[in-house]
Amino acid sequence: MKTNIQFVNMATSESMDNYTMKKLNKLAEKYEWLIHADVYFKSEKDPKGKGRICEIELSLNGPRIFASANEKNYELAVKHVISDLDKQLKKRKSIIKPYI
Repeated sequence: MKTNIQFVNMATSESMDNYTMKKLNKLAEKYEWLIHADVYFKSEKDPKGKGRICEIELSLNGPRIFASANEKNYELAVKHVISDLDKQLKKRKSIIKPYI
C-alpha cells in the first residue's frame, strides 16, 4: 500500500511518520485490498485543549473510506482514526463477496 503523509501548516515529524506507518501497515496486512492512504496532520487552536487533528483517507475498490479525529495529542488521534477505519473496513469486507 502506498502512503502519503502531509503535515499542514506545521513542522514534519519523523517519529509521527514512523508511528503512523506502523499502524497503517498493520491495517494493510489485515486488509490486503487497500491501494493507497492519504494522511493529514493539522493543528488548530481549541479552547478545550484539543486541536491535534489526524485525517486519513483510504483508497480501495469502490468508494473511498475517510476518518478524522481531534484529540489532545497526535498519537491518540492516529489511534482513534485507525480504529474507526478498521470498523469501516470490517463492514466493507462483509459486503464484498468474492466472485469465482
